[in-house]
Amino acid sequence: MKLFLDTGNVREIEALAALGIIDGVTTNPSLMAKEGGDPVAILKRICDIVKGPVSGEVVATDVEGMVREGRDIAAIDEHMVIKVPFTKAGVQACKVLAHEGHKVNVTLVFSATQALLAAKVGATFVSPFVGRLDDIATDGMRLIEEIVDIYQNYEFGTEVLVASVRHPIHIVQAARMGADVCTCPAPVIEAMFRHPLTDLGLERFLKDWEKAQASRA
Repeated sequence: MKLFLDTGNVREIEALAALGIIDGVTTNPSLMAKEGGDPVAILKRICDIVKGPVSGEVVATDVEGMVREGRDIAAIDEHMVIKVPFTKAGVQACKVLAHEGHKVNVTLVFSATQALLAAKVGATFVSPFVGRLDDIATDGMRLIEEIVDIYQNYEFGTEVLVASVRHPIHIVQAARMGADVCTCPAPVIEAMFRHPLTDLGLERFLKDWEKAQASRA
């Protein structure tokens, strides 16, 4: 399963990409607004760092505006993916952009029927938001299971990109279900490295080594 970083922060991306574990990046208008500066320049820099899919989202809500902005996003770099919201206009824009050969990520997906429609118009990625479903007492990971099953049944080429990931358990569950991608904020990826027994084990190894060296002195 691929791991994407969900952020617009170049420093976070540089730090985690250097470890060799980041396959791509997703952004949205909220994340980009936090960074300030020129969004185009930031997205271009992110593409240069990760050399993988980087989602940049349109802000238009009409078909013509989404298509126009989508083409501009695609022109930033060969790694750019056009992110559109799941609406009727977004589905129509996805069809146009995908037909032109652009990669499209359909976001704000909260049901299997929405994911099915996105796949039918050629979406490269579909982004179901599991954490936000959990927030309203709905099983977000159940949705991932449903989408994976449907896509496998009909051999859709659309990749399931699990979004709104809140903790490493979401990542484990998504991987077991066969999701293609998880996109995570930096703290969630950092949490994947941590385990108290690893810390205790390393501490013990180092103390034993120090004792052994002291006894030889």
